[in-house]
Amino acid sequence: MKRGLHPRGVLAVAGTCFVTLAAAVITLGVVPADTAVREAILRMASPHVLEAMRFVNRAGDWRMLLPGMIALFLVFADARRQWWLWSALMVAAPTMEWTLKHLVGRSRPEDVSLGFPSGHSTAAAAFYGAVIFLADTLPPRVCRAVRVLAVFMILLVGFARVILRAHWPSDVLGGSALGLALASIAGLIASRPPAPATGDVTA
Repeated sequence: MKRGLHPRGVLAVAGTCFVTLAAAVITLGVVPADTAVREAILRMASPHVLEAMRFVNRAGDWRMLLPGMIALFLVFADARRQWWLWSALMVAAPTMEWTLKHLVGRSRPEDVSLGFPSGHSTAAAAFYGAVIFLADTLPPRVCRAVRVLAVFMILLVGFARVILRAHWPSDVLGGSALGLALASIAGLIASRPPAPATGDVTA
């Protein structure tokens, strides 16, 4: 993998954002901006928008992400070469999200089930974060286009989760930060140079 985008920098930003949000949620419960932002988003909920967002919502569901991972393996040689790493990322994302949901313990805006961080947002950010790092091997113009589309999909899934009344805005921001942090860790591992081969030592 090339070094056009540094996973370490993304990890620092995403990790800081997640820790800050988690601390605010644990301390305050509902973050002050949550209600105002949620109400502003819900005002956009026309029937056509809701129908479109129900479709977008699937981009954070395993039924879409599983074939998405297969597509990554077909498109990117680096993904095939380190299939175990990118597969582990998509297992780690829901595992970490589930664990942190129970540690933080905040309910959703219209449901008693736990909401922080959003599972759809975590999974989407992990998957599209992987796309962002793997795109480094593409031609520069294609790489930029793929990365912009990947970021757009992360934002769109988060927007869908709020407008469909499933989460607070901070739930989706926390999930996106967590997913990108996990993808960055995978990117760091993938970008390590291979260990030098050791030859036989003769006496």
